[in-house]
Amino acid sequence: MKFEAVTIKDIAKALGLSTSTVSRALRDSYEISPETKKLVLEYAEKINYHPNPIALSLKERRSRSIGVIVCEIANSYFSQIINGIESIAYNNGYNVIISQSRESADREMLNLQYLTSRSVDGLIISVSTETKDFSYLKELHDRGMPIVFFDRIVDEIETHKVIVDNYKGAYDATTHLINSGYKKIATVSNAPALSIAKERLAGYKAALTDHGMEVDESLIKYCAHGGMILTEVEEAIKELLKPKNKPDAIFASADKLTTGCLRILRSKGYTVPGDFGLVGFSNTDLTELLDPPLSVIRQPAFEMGEVATNLLLQMIESKRPVTDFETKVLTTELLIRESTRKKEAKAKPIPSLLK
Repeated sequence: MKFEAVTIKDIAKALGLSTSTVSRALRDSYEISPETKKLVLEYAEKINYHPNPIALSLKERRSRSIGVIVCEIANSYFSQIINGIESIAYNNGYNVIISQSRESADREMLNLQYLTSRSVDGLIISVSTETKDFSYLKELHDRGMPIVFFDRIVDEIETHKVIVDNYKGAYDATTHLINSGYKKIATVSNAPALSIAKERLAGYKAALTDHGMEVDESLIKYCAHGGMILTEVEEAIKELLKPKNKPDAIFASADKLTTGCLRILRSKGYTVPGDFGLVGFSNTDLTELLDPPLSVIRQPAFEMGEVATNLLLQMIESKRPVTDFETKVLTTELLIRESTRKKEAKAKPIPSLLK
């Protein structure tokens, strides 16, 4: 049996009223007597009647819904951002439609087409690693669709953006490894075209240079899907473990890259921090419960979701086109744990006093 929602016609038929009378009563019109309003409202509540959002959106030209696109909902960082988005949206009477790209440009495009066909009032997007052509997003923006980018942003589209200080987060993490005695620090990064990858790589390189250490390009490895595909991380670690290339510490620049590096190193019989120091960007709450507990750069994910949604709602509800945009930069926090324990220098042999 096909489900059919209760309509105004059903209420009118049950109460012996016209549909226009029921409609006005539900809208609290002055044209309807208090007695009739009471009758209609009580019956509507009894049968659990709710206005059809599609019909309302056609009438008001607003759906009171926003679309959100992330690469992976299961990623704790993005799930925390979604919580922040929903907290603001809910308090302002908006519904949230969430979709994931799984780092696919094609899937991201399908998500965009679906969300815009459902007449969402605005979009909050973190672009996929595969996306190189932003013309469709630019076209939507030029046609007046309110869009806010977060985390992975698009520089060429002028709109609100919310990011963290990726450069400083990477700089602080690399500096911590240097101060802990590590001499040859590698990095495992996201796809090089992503804004976050560029900024974090710049911070990593600057920390090495500022401490008088050489930037060795052979110690920089990229994973196109950011750790979502474990074999990519495994291949990166395999390259780093070659005798001529072997580092003594790794800075991983994304959540799943960090835990992926630990997983693969341990599967190959290496210890952290005995054989390798390890630090990375991660918002996973379990990082402190792993063996060893991981040093991480933590991002204010929930706050990022809140800020992005507030900016989007300002655009949606503005009476005039918004032309003054800003990029909000939030601060990261370095949490130091066992995985980057200070590297002990090997003891020099003590010369024998006996001849």
